Amino acid sequence: MAGAKETPRQKMIGMMYLVLTALLALQVNSAILLKFKFIDDSLTDVNAKTDQAAANTVKGIEAAVKKNQNQAGDIAVLKKSEEIREETKKVVDYLNEVRDKLITSTENVKGKNDYKNMSAEDKVAITMLGGKQNGLAYPMQKRLNDYSEYIKQFVPDAMPLALDAKNDPRIAPSSEQKNKSFAELNFENTPVVAALAVLSQKETEVLKYQADALQKQAEKVGAKTIVFDKLGAFASAESNTVAAGTKYKADLFLTAAATGLKQNMTYNGQPLKVGPDGHGKVEFTARPGNFDASGNAKASWIGKITINQGGRDTTFTQKVDYTVTKPVMQIQSASVQALYYECGNKLSVQVPALGAQYQPAFSASGAQVITGQKGEVTLVPNAREVTLNVSSGGNAIGSQEFKVRPVPNPTIQCYAGSTEVNEKAGTPASALRSITLRAVADPGFKTFLPDDARYRVSHFQAVLARGKRPVIGPVEVNGPTGNFSNMVDAAKEGDRLYIEVKGVQRQNFQNQIKDVQMPSRIFNVPLQ
Repeated sequence: MAGAKETPRQKMIGMMYLVLTALLALQVNSAILLKFKFIDDSLTDVNAKTDQAAANTVKGIEAAVKKNQNQAGDIAVLKKSEEIREETKKVVDYLNEVRDKLITSTENVKGKNDYKNMSAEDKVAITMLGGKQNGLAYPMQKRLNDYSEYIKQFVPDAMPLALDAKNDPRIAPSSEQKNKSFAELNFENTPVVAALAVLSQKETEVLKYQADALQKQAEKVGAKTIVFDKLGAFASAESNTVAAGTKYKADLFLTAAATGLKQNMTYNGQPLKVGPDGHGKVEFTARPGNFDASGNAKASWIGKITINQGGRDTTFTQKVDYTVTKPVMQIQSASVQALYYECGNKLSVQVPALGAQYQPAFSASGAQVITGQKGEVTLVPNAREVTLNVSSGGNAIGSQEFKVRPVPNPTIQCYAGSTEVNEKAGTPASALRSITLRAVADPGFKTFLPDDARYRVSHFQAVLARGKRPVIGPVEVNGPTGNFSNMVDAAKEGDRLYIEVKGVQRQNFQNQIKDVQMPSRIFNVPLQ
């Protein structure tokens, strides 16, 4: 069981261990058995290199002690480091003895690169489990856990190395393996190559604890060795955006980092949080700059990394250039070229470049602003020109100017009953009982803003005339419809119905009623 702070390599080994334990109870074919052997070989190679690194750490401590004039405290640290090496060697040698016995008991030959029998589950069980818990796995569990208890004096968060399934957090509570002991979990129904991989993995954990303990000792004498044990590939492109037909250029290089190395990082003088992966997370909102004709502005930030090496601080500085691109606003509406005066002009303003970070806010000159869903805004112009200002998260995005159109006047139509009157041919007098005036919106305006294109005649005046003399009237009507039955009874052929529209109203998108200022409309209808 590795400590709380694990390198990527240790995490990989832990994952391999989980895969290994998950497959132990399966009947596996020869191809899978061979893969267990590959895992074992890889772990063996890693362990040899890890142990050599530990030897180098002790040499570094010894050199630091001499450099510090062999002070008593430093000498005690060196002796304790040598003790850690010795105790670790005893455990590693013990695991190798178990390994040799396991190889021999399964009819394989020690030291051979291949195995005569890669399975031999029954012989593994006899050797490691025994008849009455007298197999090698039981004392091995105690030996491993005694070592982890010893190492706790140097690495306080060290956990037991050999856990029963019920105490192993990597085993799900619902798993059928949860009631197994350490020996059963790792060696029951287990091919020999898998069992050998388990032993190698345990050796890896032992060596990891040794490395952690020695690192603590090295820090006490200023001999901390920076071991770059995390390698990775990194590509840095001249630009992440490239046009078709142009060249894409990038540098590909190897990066290295050291597990456990304390790093103080800053961005423009502000401290950065360093994650478990050793990376400082730089995140900021790009501010608008002096954009060029292409809509780009150059900017940069300064990053600094400070480490303590040999008791002295070393700082690495990096200037990072970047380009701020002016976000492009996409404005959609039924009529985006011009807005209508005192109407609810609905706009959708999106900035695709900002993605999920787009948090718009709107203001305007020459109009009332009504905010809707994300990116939606309604402008109610009160001037001849409107300027819409858009920002996101407090940062200005841009502005858009609009011309303002006057609302077109409606067309007034006159109906006698259900038939539109004919001002040239005339209308039968009998049809005058019910007169309705309709205010019909301009078709284009109604298409763009139907909620603002609701009209009605609010007031008109009617006169029954004979020659130049009024016979009945004027009759005042409030609303679009009037009843003129008395005129029907009094009308004669050749008379005229004279109607003058006195008032028209418009209901807007907020259901408010507004009077329409428009030229007077007169109907002069001959009667038949």
